[in-house]
Amino acid sequence: MDKVKVKIVNKSGNALPTYSTVQSAGMDLRAWLDEPVTLAPLERRLISTGVYIELPAGYECQIRPRSGMALKRGLTVLNTPGTIDADYRGEVCVILVNLSGEPQTIENGERICQMVVARHSTVEWEPVDTLEESDRGAGGFGHTGTK
Repeated sequence: MDKVKVKIVNKSGNALPTYSTVQSAGMDLRAWLDEPVTLAPLERRLISTGVYIELPAGYECQIRPRSGMALKRGLTVLNTPGTIDADYRGEVCVILVNLSGEPQTIENGERICQMVVARHSTVEWEPVDTLEESDRGAGGFGHTGTK
């Protein structure tokens, strides 16, 4: 298993982002709130975490929903996955949305999303006049049917 060192400043007083199990890909990130925040149905809000990170070049951090929160409470990350680039030094904040039919309250220190740190490539475009043929061709949305 690869490990990468990431510098972190935690102003929240909450636990650092942590893996729930040994083989988890995502670390749980916690809300940093002065007081509980209640989201009405279909309301979205930017939630602070108090966490600032410095990723090495060639890495990104993706912010993803927690599946249990989405299933049980209808709370999810709106722009998923949210991407944090290696040169960003601001606070990691999370856009949460309430897709349930009832108000949902988020408490300080509550686990609100997952962070996944991953390598990425930088593209160098190669302009051409045609692309190689493939079995799929230009088949797009739903081209393989439903059964």
